[in-house]
Amino acid sequence: MENRSRKAIYFECYGGISGDMTVAALLDMGADERELRRQLDTLPLEGFTVEISRVKKSGLDCCDFNVVLEEPYYNHDHDIVYLYGHRQEGGEHGTQGRGREHIHGEEPHDHSHAHEHIHGEGPHVHSHAHAPHTHSHVHRGFKDVAEIIGQSGMTEGAKKTALDVFRVLAAAEAKAHGATIESVHFHEVGAVDSIVDIAAAAICLDNLGIKDIIIPELYEGKGTVRCAHGILPIPVPAVMHIVAEHGLALHMTNVEAELVTPTGAAIAAAVRTADELPEGYKILAAGMGAGKRDYAKTSILRTMIIEETERGAGTGRTLTDDIYKLESNIDDCTGEALGYVMERLFAAGARDVSYMPVFMKKNRPAYQINVICTEKDIPALEELLFKETTTIGIRRVKMERTVLKREVRKVETSLGEAQVKICDVYGESRIYPEYESAAAIAAAKNLPYTKVWERIQKEAKAALLSGCGQE
Repeated sequence: MENRSRKAIYFECYGGISGDMTVAALLDMGADERELRRQLDTLPLEGFTVEISRVKKSGLDCCDFNVVLEEPYYNHDHDIVYLYGHRQEGGEHGTQGRGREHIHGEEPHDHSHAHEHIHGEGPHVHSHAHAPHTHSHVHRGFKDVAEIIGQSGMTEGAKKTALDVFRVLAAAEAKAHGATIESVHFHEVGAVDSIVDIAAAAICLDNLGIKDIIIPELYEGKGTVRCAHGILPIPVPAVMHIVAEHGLALHMTNVEAELVTPTGAAIAAAVRTADELPEGYKILAAGMGAGKRDYAKTSILRTMIIEETERGAGTGRTLTDDIYKLESNIDDCTGEALGYVMERLFAAGARDVSYMPVFMKKNRPAYQINVICTEKDIPALEELLFKETTTIGIRRVKMERTVLKREVRKVETSLGEAQVKICDVYGESRIYPEYESAAAIAAAKNLPYTKVWERIQKEAKAALLSGCGQE
């Protein structure tokens, strides 16, 4: 019996992160290109072509995802002279290299500069051959972008992720400009290439089907960058607001360049579920997405599908891992309220919840609430405790634990299908019927719960010994 370990996608952002780099890395890691093209084709947008090709970055073979805009939609996203030329004018050191990167979600640039995709051989082209608009500046609000995503044929999961990213971007833009999400009309978030980049990243993540996303930190450069509003410091305001609002760790480097774009930061903020890698893991797949600017630091985003490995203990039949305990003393909540909170905590991912009577200062009788959970569930559970109880503080303890290897199986019994948990206790298999499964059968058959539990255990054990148990 093997422990079923958790898979996750790890974003290694040493070379920065942008929208197109994210899409390229996910494609290189195994996301279905045909499915991506099919869903992008349903976007009610015009004026763009998608190219997917292979390029070399520091001698490494990488995937390149490029949204090429028709003439009315051209911008300066690829133009190193435009973005950093002011440094030479003002006497600052110029950017290393002469490469070009298609970065999306930045502070607005003038959409008038033509560009072309020159890297790689034989790029695959996906074109939306529509008549171009007669003007190059389209100012869309969040509502407009949401309608575009909603009217598309993207999967529901991809739509949700895309809207989450746009919502993060919209909030950052609104704060930067002193407006509301509903009233702000942002240039880059509403630009065709930004919409396509974010939609494509959402489609690829949904296609890979892995919900846990680990992003420890974002590596950012320094200096300034030119945009339509003038010359701005790096990180640009939108990135600054996103990392502050969502608690992203920012690792500042000495590279004079913008390594993290607002779109890249927004994707990280919207999809991240954890910021720490497990102590041990296997790499199941890896992808490298190329940026289009060349700096002293190679512009590559690397992603990996990882699977946490077991940390063995004792005879190898037990596992050790880390678990967290949240606790708080509460002296002014009713029993009904605490019972409700327990139900909500379990529904939000708590592994266990318990109450213990205690005496607080001034001899006040109270309850200490204890919540056992994994690290990734801490934010949601703490938020719930603050909202649903009168506590004003929560203690958090990281604990090591030793657990038996176990697995959950479905077995056929004379009472119907039931779920059981099978634990390996130093070579002996112990079977425990799952409560919900036994309770459902007891209610349906109008039988005592204890009798149902005993019969499921007995028949499941017999099935296991005969090799007839099923997954």
